[in-house]
Amino acid sequence: MDLKAGLWQQQTLKLAMTQELSQAIALLQYSTQELAAFLEDKALENPLLKIENVNVKPMNPLIDRNRGKHQKTEKDWIEQIADKPFSLEEHLISQLKITNLTAVQLKVIRHLIKNLDENGYFTEDLVEIARKLRVDHEIVEDCLAIIQTLEPSGIGARDLQECLLMQCYYNNPNNELAQTILTNYFVPFAEKKWKPIAKELSVSLKDLQDVFDEIQKLNPKPAAMLQKEPTTYIIPDAIIEQTNERLTVRMYDDFLPRIRFNESYYQKFHNQNKQVSRFLQDKVQDYQWILRSIEQRKETLIKVVMKIVEKQPAFFQKGSQYLVPMTMKEIANELDIHESTVSRAVREKYVQTPIGTFPLKTFFTSTIQTISDEESTSSAQVKNEISALVAGENKEKPLSDQDMAEQLKQQKGILVSRRTVAKYREQLGIPSSSKRKRFN
Repeated sequence: MDLKAGLWQQQTLKLAMTQELSQAIALLQYSTQELAAFLEDKALENPLLKIENVNVKPMNPLIDRNRGKHQKTEKDWIEQIADKPFSLEEHLISQLKITNLTAVQLKVIRHLIKNLDENGYFTEDLVEIARKLRVDHEIVEDCLAIIQTLEPSGIGARDLQECLLMQCYYNNPNNELAQTILTNYFVPFAEKKWKPIAKELSVSLKDLQDVFDEIQKLNPKPAAMLQKEPTTYIIPDAIIEQTNERLTVRMYDDFLPRIRFNESYYQKFHNQNKQVSRFLQDKVQDYQWILRSIEQRKETLIKVVMKIVEKQPAFFQKGSQYLVPMTMKEIANELDIHESTVSRAVREKYVQTPIGTFPLKTFFTSTIQTISDEESTSSAQVKNEISALVAGENKEKPLSDQDMAEQLKQQKGILVSRRTVAKYREQLGIPSSSKRKRFN
């Protein structure tokens, strides 16, 4: 072995992750809203990049008022005014009979309400609050009891058990069996260990089933119904339409602001001095890079969408149950691009189709083997079959995961293990067979 020291020349190829390349990758995975926000930010730091919001039209009150007398406008401007955020504190305080409360009580109640979590639960320490406010512990307890009489029922509970018990008493105060179960048998009842409970209380399993159905109607998060989430709008990046001959694809970029070069600014300052000229030259390159990146993003996205349409025509023409197995690697190989490029291209992107609007990731599913060597099915199809089996099962003797695996094999020719069935069932939010069992 030659271990002599020396100098050698070696030629290698390496991919350098430049700032432009890094930003191009980020640009590809931007959703429509993210890309619009990115361009707005770029316009603030690049004086040569001008934004034209073609989807925003100026409003003339006089013209719009006259036009409204003759025809209905497409969009009412008042609907675009943001709603005032709904306050849980205001909702609860408005129910209090303030004239019957002392100043100390009102102070404590306001403090307790501010300490409710997003679901309406009170999880703080009453002793600590009494010490902090310098009032008796009994006053704090009485104030919490006052809050618990307000609507929605269950507000101010300290845990789930107390929340359900409060609602149960409020909705049906004569249902003593439900109140007894929630008070003394909460955990075993939730785990459906009903036979010992039925024996101890001398009731039938049918009675426990009725209590269970009643409790299922209660709200475990009473304050959640009062919270008003801001409305989010889905903007499709592409539109798939069915013509007489075939499926067509077109990009929907009307929402994106148009960018153009600020020629007047460039001509005014580019000959002032070397420093300004160098700065403007960098901004010219930045503008050109953004144009190329947007065009490349558009080309990549439309190629991916067209390939999806090519491989999933039955989905768009007949319905979602005809989704066939397709992976990102498969699309990447056919388009001669990297799998990560496909993943970035479909991230947070939506497509409008003749049967609805879907995330692009919907069309990528794993392959599930069938008895026939020449055929396969998708994980989405298997989930549909599992849902159908659960919907049609005998609820007194629900199907176990193993039973569903065997029926999928015998009836549909789908080869899946019990573990796979359990995983898909949990993803669908379907409880286990023991928790689906009903007593009639």
